[in-house]
Formats: sequence, C-alpha cells, structure tokens
Amino acid sequence: MAEGLEPGMRLADARALLPGLVTRPADPEADRRALGQLALWCIRFTPWSATDGDSGILLDITGCAHLHGGEEATVDGIASRFAAFGIEARLGLADTPGAAWALARFGDGESRIAAPGGARAVLAPLPVEGLRITPGTSAALRRLGLATIGALAAVPRAALSRRFTSAEIGESALLRLDQAFGDRDEPISPLTPPPAFLQVLKFSEPLLEPGGLEMAADKLAGGLADRLKAAGRGARALSLWFFRVDGTTARCDIATSQAACDGGHFLRLFAERLGAVDPGFGVEAAALHATWVEPLENRQPDLLERSRAGGDLGLLVDRLATRLGADAVFRLEPVDSHIPERAQRAAAPVSPPSRRDGPPVLAPRPFRLLAPPEEVRAGAETPDGPPLFFTWRRTYHRIARAAGPERISPEWWAGDGGDIRDYYRVEDVEGRRYWIYRAGLYGSDGNRPPRWFLHGLYG
Repeated sequence: MAEGLEPGMRLADARALLPGLVTRPADPEADRRALGQLALWCIRFTPWSATDGDSGILLDITGCAHLHGGEEATVDGIASRFAAFGIEARLGLADTPGAAWALARFGDGESRIAAPGGARAVLAPLPVEGLRITPGTSAALRRLGLATIGALAAVPRAALSRRFTSAEIGESALLRLDQAFGDRDEPISPLTPPPAFLQVLKFSEPLLEPGGLEMAADKLAGGLADRLKAAGRGARALSLWFFRVDGTTARCDIATSQAACDGGHFLRLFAERLGAVDPGFGVEAAALHATWVEPLENRQPDLLERSRAGGDLGLLVDRLATRLGADAVFRLEPVDSHIPERAQRAAAPVSPPSRRDGPPVLAPRPFRLLAPPEEVRAGAETPDGPPLFFTWRRTYHRIARAAGPERISPEWWAGDGGDIRDYYRVEDVEGRRYWIYRAGLYGSDGNRPPRWFLHGLYG
C-alpha cells in the first residue's frame, strides 16, 4: 500500500508499480479451513467461538474473562498468541458483536475495549463502514454528510427514511445500527455446542508426553465430576479438548449410557482414546466440556446384587461402547409381531424396558437366527409332514428327530403378503439341531410347490 497498490488492482498494473511483487495463487477454501481451525483453537478462551465471514473470529467471553485474568488480560493473551503464530490480528471487545466488529476494524489501540454500556460513546467517532454495511450503503450515507456512526445515530429515523431513495438501504443501515447498540438481538451460532459444565486447565510448560495428557485428563475429570455431583447432575456426553502451541487442537469424545458423575469412570473411557492424541509441539491448555447432562437418578443401592454382578452394568456398557463403537452394543426388546425376524429390535443397553412384552412365544427359539433365512432342499414323507432330510450349503443332513409344526401366518395388516410358515425343530443324525420351515402350502398357489428355508441354529 505504501507503494501505491490497492485491493482490486489488476496484477499487470501492480507489477508496473512494484516490479519485485511476489504473488501466490489464492485458495479461499484452504483459507476458510484455516480460519475454522483457528476458531476451534480459540475455544481455550471461551466455548462460544464462531467464524465471522472469511477474515474474522467471533468470541463470546461472557463469564469466561475471569478465568484468564479479566477482559484486558484476555484480549492481550489472544493478541500475543496470534502474534506467536505469525498472524497479525486486530481485536475489539464490546457488549454486542456489531460493536466489537467495529472496534476491531476501525478502533485505535486505546479504544479497543468498550466499557459495559459504553458502546454508543466509543462507536460515535468511527466511520459508518464500521456498521457492516455494503459499500453502496456507506457511499449513500456519506453523500448525505453522515460519515460517522455518531452522525447517523443523531438523525431522526423518519427523516433518514425519507432521504433514502431505496428503502432497503435505510433499513439495512438502521438494523446494523440497532444491533451495534444492542437494541436488536444478534444471535451467534458457535462451532461446537456450548457445554453445560466446563473445566479448564492451563499448563506452565507445554505437555509433550502421553503420560502428561492422561494426568491432565484425570485432573479435569475429577474436577468436573465434583461439580456435577454438587449440582445433582450426571454427564451423558463429554468432549476433551487439547490446545497445542501451534494453534491446532485435538479432541476426544465419549458418551455414557446413563447419567454419571464418576471421575474415575470418565478417565477410563478417555483412556481408550488418548492413545490416538498427538501432542505435536506441545499442549499448553486442556478443557473438558460436558455437552449433555441429565439429573442423576435416585436409586437404592443393592450390595448383594452389585457384588454378584461384579459392578455396575452401565460402566461395563460404556467401556464396551467406547472400544467397539456405540452401535455395536445394544439389547433386544420384544416387538408385537409373530414373525421371528420382526419379533425383536435393538434398543439402548440400559434404556428403560418397553411397556409391551410382545406376543407370547409358544415354542423355544434358537440362539442364532440367519438373516435372511437361507433356502434349502428338503424332502418329507407326506406333503404336510416334517422333513426327513435337507441339503444346506452343499451338505446333506439326514434328520433323526423332528418336532412341529409351529404355524405362523403372514401379517395381513403389514401389506407385504407372504406365505404361511410351518416351523420344525429338527436334529440330524450327528446331533446338530436346526430350525427350518416350509413356506407355503401344497395346492395354494397353482403348480408352485412350497419351499424350505433354514432360519436358525440351536447351540
């Protein structure tokens, strides 16, 4: 800019003024990813962090400034950390996002922080471009002699709307003015859900070893568990954040099957994930977010039952779900259906049982069902009699014993039709037991004979 270059200038004109100009191809998508990564790193100062366009970060430090020594110390800390990253940043702090935006881009070093309720006085000498309006709107305001935010605020609303030929220009300027002064709400959508409970830990020296990360997780989990217990709450979802010295972050997420406030249990769940965390050049801060909390359930402990079971079932379920995946651990609950493959469905492992018990089961069911049932070749002595043999996966099985049939009709209300099934529990000459059925009846569908299927295995 000192050599006369301006944004939007043609490259040929810029090189004519400055022959040694160094250029690089623009990558807006990479810029947005880098800005988002930096905004995530700013969660170390406040959990309410969001990107603001393509060149800004918006932080709501309400209730967090005291954790970093006050508002002035928080602003200085953010500026110093950005400078260490090689990033030149301008900061502003005010009661509203609009006022902070204006101070960051148009305020001087002495007025970057507006006192509570003092946004009007601080914004008054700033140019109207500080209201986040379009260049056309700012040019129209300047033609009317309204070059500063204070001059615009002093004009009566009715007179301002009459002077603008476009109602949209006046409405946008007044909307931004009201948002900057706090007369209209301006919601902020954070990058991550704000936690219900937060525990923060900063280190005098960066952590470089995995053992240090585990110690930090232990301290954070214990402190958060004490706060949850004091509030009568339990956590269902937790996020552990590690903030590296190079401006990047690492995150571990866990979930519990029921509300819990046991720091040791939290640490055991995080231990399954900490091995994948790379400290990088060092971790300078860590934070534990409880993003989902519920009231603790009051229940009478049963010492005998606990001793027999070897511990709480919920703790075991949480460890299995953390190691195997949330979808890999479930329980089966009954469904109102006589069709075997529809008689049960997966449910949360420790969720309250369904009020319905399902239809009564008239015969024993196998431990394993094939999904879907596999067609076999079978033969019977009489058309409607039990099978004498069947061939499954190219293996011939001669049946020694058979029990049945158990007839299950299709669910006419489901609209999928289907055949009547006659199920048999059979045992071959080698002692292996199977659950097979005949689909359809002889003579019910013209010349198409019934088919046989293997549906389950016993033992």
